[in-house]
Amino acid sequence: MEVFRSLPEGTLAELIDNQLYMSPSPAHIHQKTLKKIARKLDVVVEDNGLGEVIIAPFDVFLDDIENAVQPDIVVLLNGNQGTFTESGHFKGTPDLLVEILSSGNKNHDLIRKKDLYERFGVKEYWVIDPDTRLVMVFQLVNGSYIKTSEAIALVQSPLLNTQFPF
Repeated sequence: MEVFRSLPEGTLAELIDNQLYMSPSPAHIHQKTLKKIARKLDVVVEDNGLGEVIIAPFDVFLDDIENAVQPDIVVLLNGNQGTFTESGHFKGTPDLLVEILSSGNKNHDLIRKKDLYERFGVKEYWVIDPDTRLVMVFQLVNGSYIKTSEAIALVQSPLLNTQFPF
């Protein structure tokens, strides 16, 4: 965690189970998909007063010791028990996290981060493949993720009680 905290601002890095992972900047299609999803979420979440939507890069400290991530989109619903640190980052468990796959790190998001988010109790996790536009939505049920939807260019969120195409 000490090394992670000492990295320059804007460094694309994550600390998962005390292992540092670095990645290159995302490709155009990744960022285009990120923008589309974030705009839709702004309407669903922020315009309806349900909470806040934060886009990457943004540090989320799941604990103080060995887990800090930079999800593509973070959703904090009203009543979330997490806090913002003095440096303006989030400490705690977000309600919903979105990861948009990059060609070089699909297993990182589909396996490593999915397991981490499940372990820390993130209520809903979306994984989006920008090339195929496949959306997988995982919902936390009794401490484990179940896939509640898998569709092309359609997000179906039980947590937000909404669906939208992109």
